[in-house]
Amino acid sequence: MRAAFPVLTAFFCCFSLPGFAQQAAPQSPVTPPAEGATTPTKDTSRRITLDVVVTDKSGKPVPGLQQQDFIILDDKQPQTILTFHATDETSKTDELPLQVILLVDAVNTSFHSVGYERLQLDKFLRQNGGELPIPTSLVLLTDTSQGQTPSTLDGNVLASSLDSNQSGLRAIGRSQGFYGAADRVDISLGTLEKLISHLATQPGRKLLIWLSPGWPLLSGPEVELSAKDREWLFRNVVNLSTELREARITLYSIDPLGMDDAMGRRFYYESFLKGVGSANQVQNGNLGLQVIAAQTGGQVLNSSNDIQRLVASCLADAKAFYTLSFDSPPADHPNEYHSLQVKIGKPGLTARTRTGYYAQR
Repeated sequence: MRAAFPVLTAFFCCFSLPGFAQQAAPQSPVTPPAEGATTPTKDTSRRITLDVVVTDKSGKPVPGLQQQDFIILDDKQPQTILTFHATDETSKTDELPLQVILLVDAVNTSFHSVGYERLQLDKFLRQNGGELPIPTSLVLLTDTSQGQTPSTLDGNVLASSLDSNQSGLRAIGRSQGFYGAADRVDISLGTLEKLISHLATQPGRKLLIWLSPGWPLLSGPEVELSAKDREWLFRNVVNLSTELREARITLYSIDPLGMDDAMGRRFYYESFLKGVGSANQVQNGNLGLQVIAAQTGGQVLNSSNDIQRLVASCLADAKAFYTLSFDSPPADHPNEYHSLQVKIGKPGLTARTRTGYYAQR
């Protein structure tokens, strides 16, 4: 079957999510939240703020670096670092807010896998007497309802909330074919957009950990997009990328299927990791969960079933990270894509941050 499918209808729908701010998805750029580490200037219209995690060869976050250790490359050109702040476990959370959102995805995950996720999350939340290192909230996403708990440091409260909210069976299954898959994409992206709108009103960095094998990529030789569809899709790629960056959200993808998932399906998303510079290049796969996660500087964890350990590895990114800013070079046209890279001037260290941004949105 050949189909032309504009996948992002959910971006323009108004969802009513209990626990979220009751507002429609934004139709204009989100104003960046105030950041204690950034010194205001007269013109911040081109200011780009990056949260950077630096790891050693074992993957452990590295604290104690200085501004002179960092080099920001914008389209391979070095940029002047305007502000710099190092965050580690000794930082005061009231000065630099930080929060974690755990999302259990029952739309794109089988009932059996969701049950396994619940058991693993329960163990994670109740360990150490339920004491969490970072304020954490919980989102349970189904194809009939979505909601978010208040943020808390008490993992026992979140575990009890998870126990009392059963996801049930999916109404949208694989048997519904392409258009059933399209419905799941709409629900997933609509929920992500709503979360961004909610979190953009709050200061500080947010780690959004999405437990799911991901929504369908809906790309390939059997899926055709018209020129109008591509323009629409590209506009939403730009909007989503920009809003995630301005809200300081880093997305993490944990596949509960782990090694049980098909090898080809686990790594197919890598075909869409390269930044999209124009509507002619865009595909539905450019808005896959794993693609977005990698592009925000998060992690794609799909080779293990140890969810408890994987969630902990995501939270390790909050133990030591760096917040840097620079001014984007003037753009030649609206929605101009810029690739990003941060290099560390010390051997054996690797920096992970956003892979790109859109200038003059």
